[in-house]
Amino acid sequence: MTRPAGQLPGPLVGTDWLAERLGAPGLLVLDASVGAHRDSGRRIPGARPFDIDGALSDHTVPLPHAMPDAARFTEELRSLGLRTADTVVVYDAAGVYSSPRAWWMLRAMGFDRVAVLDGGLPGWAGAGLPLESGGPMAAPERGDFTAVPHPGHLVGADEVADALADPECVVLDARARERFLGTAPEPRAGLRSGHMPGAVSLPFGEIQRGGRMLPAAGLRAAFAALTGDRERLYLSCGSGVTACVLALGAELAGYREPAVYDGSWSEWGLPSERRPVVTGAESA
Repeated sequence: MTRPAGQLPGPLVGTDWLAERLGAPGLLVLDASVGAHRDSGRRIPGARPFDIDGALSDHTVPLPHAMPDAARFTEELRSLGLRTADTVVVYDAAGVYSSPRAWWMLRAMGFDRVAVLDGGLPGWAGAGLPLESGGPMAAPERGDFTAVPHPGHLVGADEVADALADPECVVLDARARERFLGTAPEPRAGLRSGHMPGAVSLPFGEIQRGGRMLPAAGLRAAFAALTGDRERLYLSCGSGVTACVLALGAELAGYREPAVYDGSWSEWGLPSERRPVVTGAESA
């Protein structure tokens, strides 16, 4: 018997929780896979595509994965059938990689009844739970969701620069440590190598094990080792995607209202930005 969607236990749900409720009225499952994982050919039954690479990025600006405006976000989510009273679970085909971006975008646009599926599609498949093949799906009934942007969830370069100068704040960088140090080139052409002066490296994979998020105590320890008693977190990465993995980890660890730098290194690292960049192990 399918359980009703009910109240989410938190920002992260397990495969058992979703399996018991799959197909329940008012439960919407969204596939937020990106890149090579986007067309895996398999999906959780009934999942609809939350297309971060495509319709759910602002392509009028020269930055990848930029947040669309409220009107565009409203239209795209209505086309996916999102209703104001729904409960949403997002997942991706890599584990926990791009699904937190969808979770954070929904939160930033005023929709709070959303959680990430721990382990994503690999965890679901590994548990022997049902899958369906990709391909066209019938268009859902249009939803009635209206985006109401929440100030502070997504921030720009000036706010990050202010945070770097504020001793009560810490800027965490989710990129691979070699990219942070400047010993590995950036995957996007034309970007400078290195990191923001005063930023701290926390590669997103270090708060996961086997494609799942660490337990809350482990997350708190991982953050506290780098932030000390500073509670105001600003999170960055390559293009605003894996910074949201840190946002998920921070919330699970008990931090209140972290902020994600939407442009991330794709903006800060541009030579035209003339923002300060350092290499090596300099950090706060």
